[in-house]
Amino acid sequence: MPATLSFTHTTRSGAAHPVTVEYERRGAGEPLLLLHGIGHHWQAWEPVLDLLSPERDVIAVDLPGFGRSPALPEGVSPGVPGMVPVLAAFCAELGVERPHVAGNSLGGLLALGLGHAGRARSVTALSPAGFWTGSERRYAFGVLRGMRAGARALPLPAVELLARSAAGRAALTSTIYARPGRRTPAATVAETRALRDAPAFADTLAAGRGTLFTEDVPGVPVTIGWGSRDRLLIPRQGVRAKKTIPGARLVRLTGCGHVPMNDDPALVARVLLDGSH
Repeated sequence: MPATLSFTHTTRSGAAHPVTVEYERRGAGEPLLLLHGIGHHWQAWEPVLDLLSPERDVIAVDLPGFGRSPALPEGVSPGVPGMVPVLAAFCAELGVERPHVAGNSLGGLLALGLGHAGRARSVTALSPAGFWTGSERRYAFGVLRGMRAGARALPLPAVELLARSAAGRAALTSTIYARPGRRTPAATVAETRALRDAPAFADTLAAGRGTLFTEDVPGVPVTIGWGSRDRLLIPRQGVRAKKTIPGARLVRLTGCGHVPMNDDPALVARVLLDGSH
């Protein structure tokens, strides 16, 4: 069952802000923090949790302003500079020192940020944001805005009706999944609602407008995985990521889309376990 943790985060300016994070924790072993993408929730990782938990203490979070976690308080940026210290404080409150960190999309960017800050034992980034050209970023943001607008325009009964069929699930989620028919109806409805209701969506997207990841991640093992059928952040961005982080291992996730955990759970779990040794 998910748990909720409330704590006080103190910024560099000395201001203290209350933060609340919902998370799911399973398994035993070295800690592995899982971070989802924009508009999603911790359940994006559900297909791989039972594959990871026999070997890792898995902590999948709803990022602030997504899922069931309230948005960050006013004065704390939802971008990388604001989120990395918040996630580090969350881990400290749990008593988890320098976990392995894996993230997808926005979560991949945040995972790399934690690694660069010395807050991660290892980093596995699946289609991380921040390695785009200007035109690629504008395309991705336009697609995300369209997905959000569609989720907000559809009444819940219409979403539930669409989710009953493989074709309907493809209509709702094929932008991020290569195999949307594998998503369950309940999961499809839940993630559509998560996208529709996310209070931090607009601010997080705005914060990412000028974001480029240009730093190496020294002293931390880094794995970058990219779905061969990623339609949101196209796979050539993985080559740029490898050039930015020369020591990283670049893995092709064959047949996977932007959110690969549901497309091939066994492959993604193996990549995460190999990357967190």
